[in-house]
Amino acid sequence: MRKSPYTSASITAASLVALSLLSPLAFADDDIHEIEAVSKELGLITLEQAKTKALAAKPGAVADVELENRKFGKGWDYEFEIVDAEGREWEVLVDAKTGVVRDVSRDWF
Repeated sequence: MRKSPYTSASITAASLVALSLLSPLAFADDDIHEIEAVSKELGLITLEQAKTKALAAKPGAVADVELENRKFGKGWDYEFEIVDAEGREWEVLVDAKTGVVRDVSRDWF
């Protein structure tokens, strides 16, 4: 019995669509794991500790987080995007070595 080439193509196309729909979630988890691995390797405070400091400085829901190497001056910052109860977006920088909140500013974009 001969297989139809359309069946294989349909299955492949369906698989690619499913993977593309799931990939943003997988990348988000990968980002978090990468942040945790880098912070551990560099002897920085944990992501959870930094998140606690950021939310104490600006209560709300964390929309995004990045671990940034400062351009001027040595050191690393956790950069949190936080949405407050009124729906406004804020950027909170937490020194990744000391846990000190370095900046809280309104994110206008």
